[in-house]
Amino acid sequence: MGLGGMRGGIGGGGAGSGERWRWILFLSLVSVSFLLSFLFLFLSAYSSPTRLRLPGLTTARAAAGVRRGPDALPCLAYLLIGARGDGHRLLRLLLAVYHPRNRYILHLSADASHEERRDLAAGIAAAAPAAVSFDNVALVGTPTAGTPVGSSGLAGTLRAAAVLLRLHPDWDWFITLNAADYPLVTQDDLIHALSYVPREFNFIDHTSDIGRKESEKVQSMIVDAGIYLSGRTNFFRATQKRPSPDAFKFFTGSPWVILNRRFIEYCVLGWENLPRLLLMYFNNVMLPQEGYFHSVICNSLDFRNSTVNNDLRYKVWDDPPQTEPLFLTMAHYDKMVNSGQPFARRFQANGPLLDKIDEKLLKRPGHGPVPGAWCAGRKSWFIDPCSQWSDVNVVKPGPQALKLQKYINRTLEEADSGAKSCRL
Repeated sequence: MGLGGMRGGIGGGGAGSGERWRWILFLSLVSVSFLLSFLFLFLSAYSSPTRLRLPGLTTARAAAGVRRGPDALPCLAYLLIGARGDGHRLLRLLLAVYHPRNRYILHLSADASHEERRDLAAGIAAAAPAAVSFDNVALVGTPTAGTPVGSSGLAGTLRAAAVLLRLHPDWDWFITLNAADYPLVTQDDLIHALSYVPREFNFIDHTSDIGRKESEKVQSMIVDAGIYLSGRTNFFRATQKRPSPDAFKFFTGSPWVILNRRFIEYCVLGWENLPRLLLMYFNNVMLPQEGYFHSVICNSLDFRNSTVNNDLRYKVWDDPPQTEPLFLTMAHYDKMVNSGQPFARRFQANGPLLDKIDEKLLKRPGHGPVPGAWCAGRKSWFIDPCSQWSDVNVVKPGPQALKLQKYINRTLEEADSGAKSCRL
């Protein structure tokens, strides 16, 4: 029986027929949930990920010169996410956040062509030769579907986290960015500011106040076709709703997070039952990335006190708020810069606002990464200073670093007060 027939049967037929279809749907939901849970455990513990390597030769000596660990500067692990046609945007975003100390996974959804993924890999190698030498950038070669709602997006995020844990288990924070995001500070600024932050903190916007959205966010059940059908971006909604959970408290918030490595290990490796239990539940939630990490961290005795209720993104919302923030324009520039936040969203592709951020804040040349203390090449209009490098274990913060430090200090003070942390 195809899913099209299943969808029609869910809402129609007599009493006996309706009951039969409800059982079929229930069994489908449960089987997909268990399959997804097992898949995550298998990928993280045993398998080697399929990935596209950048063209060029890796220099082991360059990578060996990076100092990481509790006594070194923080190492950030980035997941950069894009859909079909976002290859150029992901390249620009990578160049804006690149540093040899960090780790990067780029994910172009399954609807993007192999040629677009190949062109992105070639573009990175050409624009950032350090990425080849330090071997710290990888592209997901077998991506998940870019489903706007449903569990395939969460599956892609957890899979990327598992890849990072397997390939490079030496990072401190996991940062998710979309192709519509952009940094407002250099990586030297960000690494410097985070070097003063205890590494057990998790920056995650969250609330348990669901209000009138409980029926849609909590009780509705869907099946995401992108989990098992390549390139499918639709979903199938059950006519029946399930009761709100009483085994855990449901939290929701921003899908964009900055999570420490130990919490990511907890979610991927699942040494307790809570991450698996919530994974099965959120597999059939409408917007699981707006609730999975939030609910796991706030229901965990070990991690609930590690939250900072802030995703460190500058956003402007409509009134009343819609599902996505407004596109930022030149009118937002001054307030955005003065906010002190390290990232902002949403930006139009290749708009003048991005050019102004590159010119005024990041000092990024149009053809290379943002220069930092690690760049040792001679500066000129036709030579990329980051085509040569020196000590990558040194950072040189710029003017935005002071604003960033003040902003982070305020958020940490709010976290210490407990006023905005997980409330059960």
